[in-house]
Amino acid sequence: MSPAAPRPRWSIVLPYYNEEAFIGATLRAALALRGGPVRLILVDNGSTDATQALCRRMLDGVAGIDVRHVSEERPGPVHALHAGFTAVDTPLVAFWNADTLYPPEYLQRAEALLDPPGVVAAMAVGLNAPATSWRGRWQRFRKYGTSLVLARQAHTGTFGQCFRTEALRAAGGPRSDAWPWVLDDHEVMQRVFKIGRSRYDPDFWCHPSTRRACSADVRWTLFERLMYHATPFRAKDWFFHRFLGPRFSARGMGSANLRIRNWEARKPEPGA
Repeated sequence: MSPAAPRPRWSIVLPYYNEEAFIGATLRAALALRGGPVRLILVDNGSTDATQALCRRMLDGVAGIDVRHVSEERPGPVHALHAGFTAVDTPLVAFWNADTLYPPEYLQRAEALLDPPGVVAAMAVGLNAPATSWRGRWQRFRKYGTSLVLARQAHTGTFGQCFRTEALRAAGGPRSDAWPWVLDDHEVMQRVFKIGRSRYDPDFWCHPSTRRACSADVRWTLFERLMYHATPFRAKDWFFHRFLGPRFSARGMGSANLRIRNWEARKPEPGA
């Protein structure tokens, strides 16, 4: 009898909505990951294109990666993340975006950051330049320095968030009924920081898409961002639920806005 395959330590939750033109590069990054076996949980958030067929064609029968397909019809990636997270039974979990590129050592570096006692989250720096270029180096070390000065704040979006599964479950998971708005990647960290701390490192990075940056439907204002940084941690619940939430409500900034695709006319990015 052949020995049983080793149990994955990592699950990657990867939601998608009509990402046929982009997700291929992200899947190739998952297949190139170094380390032990990985479980990839793909969550279809109501796609109407051929993304699911592409995923199955690229991944079915591939050794070294355990692929699971989940569907979530409620619009918005936070619902898709929640559906995918419900299927996680590994000790570590990473959230990925369907249009982000990850280096082969991504999970290995995340696990090293999660190793010290009390650390429950590892946050990757998002780069829009080659990691070894001067611009890339500046982005990596600037974000790392910011994380030291402004501790117990989120400086990375969902695309680069990794967690100890039990800690994220204790914090309530990626979705909160009390927060139906955009910026859920920051709100979840507010809950996670009550459980433990996060770590950044200039050598832990990925390349997220810049498509979302053009959408005012998912962005907070400069004043709101400054208020986030200025509000002490003990008052962050007030900031989210008494200050920011009502402002987002008045502007219609629900989490489903993250599916607004005002870049549809743009060409796919290189490497997609």
